Amino acid sequence: MALASSGLKTHIWNNNLKSLALLAGYPFLIMGIVWACGFVMGMAGDNVDLAYAAANAHGLIAGFWPLIVTGILIWFVIAWFSHTKMVRNLAHSHPVTRKEELELYNLLENLCISQGMVTPRLEIIETHARNAFASGVNDKTYTVTVTRGLMNSLAKDELEGVLAHELTHIINRDVRLLIVTIIFTGMVGFAAQMVWSSLRHGFVYSRNDRKKGGGALIMLGILIVLWIGYLATLLMRFALSRSREYMADAGAIEMTKNPDAMMRALLRIAGKDKIPAAPADIGLMCIENRTPFLGLFATHPPIESRIKALSNLTGAPVPDTNSLPPVPADERGIPSSTPNPWLMAKRHNQKC
Repeated sequence: MALASSGLKTHIWNNNLKSLALLAGYPFLIMGIVWACGFVMGMAGDNVDLAYAAANAHGLIAGFWPLIVTGILIWFVIAWFSHTKMVRNLAHSHPVTRKEELELYNLLENLCISQGMVTPRLEIIETHARNAFASGVNDKTYTVTVTRGLMNSLAKDELEGVLAHELTHIINRDVRLLIVTIIFTGMVGFAAQMVWSSLRHGFVYSRNDRKKGGGALIMLGILIVLWIGYLATLLMRFALSRSREYMADAGAIEMTKNPDAMMRALLRIAGKDKIPAAPADIGLMCIENRTPFLGLFATHPPIESRIKALSNLTGAPVPDTNSLPPVPADERGIPSSTPNPWLMAKRHNQKC
């Protein structure tokens, strides 16, 4: 596994460079979007003058760039410090303590002790889906989230492999890189939604008002620019190397020394990973996501390729899918009979 260790270090270094590049590149992209919006505004009127439109765009940037940069910084700072709550709301997860999920917490803590790292927060999504993801930007915010379906369907050594996979994403700084891309993508998406709302309002009241109708056309042009910019941020996010999943699988094996368990875990997750109502941002962070990006591109390598890569790396045989036995109740990572304090409290409140 020496080569794997070297590869992991290179991956960490590349992710740090990408994070810096994205932090520097996104403000320029947003400036470009603002410039294009100014160009569209400058083309308003009966006589289209491209030179005047370009001058208007230059003037907009020259006059308001401090305000634009300040707005970007404010958005980024707010999202940076509140992203944990944002991710929790998007995933519909809830935090748990050691007392509430002792076995799961012990598995996570033991892995962290073996790596000399701070134990992340632990959260659970109440769904039958089998999935997990890590999030956060530093030791105070790193979080590992797993679904109830994953806990109730995997053996302890398989669940340990999944947790090790997510911890590797934290060690490799994959999660920080993804959070940065999500923050800036959300900024452009929010602006596009605001313009779309204004445009709809403008159409309602512009049927008999030529001036408002002309304003609606300008808003339509700005909306097109914003959606193109939003697509560009999505493509930048998609451009992040899919090798992160291969590296996290390899890192998990380095932690657990159990490639067979990791391969079995991936086989049990395959086809059962879809978390209801979870947006694409959450799916991108998960250990498995079979929903294509924009309906066209895969965000994760195929499970079969990942298992084959693990087999080639370690020499362990690939488990036979057809002969993969169900996990006995007493050997599951977290038995289904384990009381769930969160659901019990929720039912109690509903009765009251």
